[in-house]
Amino acid sequence: MSGTAFAADPSGMWKWVQQGRGGGGGGGGTPREATLMLSMKDGKLTGKLTSPGRGGDPVVTEISNASCTGDTVAFSVEREFGGNKVVSRYSGKLAGDTITGKIEGPGRDGQSQQRDWVAKRSK
Repeated sequence: MSGTAFAADPSGMWKWVQQGRGGGGGGGGTPREATLMLSMKDGKLTGKLTSPGRGGDPVVTEISNASCTGDTVAFSVEREFGGNKVVSRYSGKLAGDTITGKIEGPGRDGQSQQRDWVAKRSK
């Protein structure tokens, strides 16, 4: 018998809704659905994040620095806005068909901002 702990397999399509920008200092804006396709092969986690673009066309971004250790999934998404690189770091706990965690990225004031993240695996 081996004492090795096996990592959960996050492979599949994951979806969640994130609140859109409020604009004008008010409410939460229109909710937007994001889709994450993850693949675990030979111990390596890869994937692509598809999110609504500002012009309406979806934006597809390769994830980087991805890992799945035990029940913890983590990865980064790097995008460019107006010539500036913006990196968001996702981390969460995998439990069955749900990942619950945090997204950390730059806020409007330049300070780091965290948001909750709850993704459901699509069947």
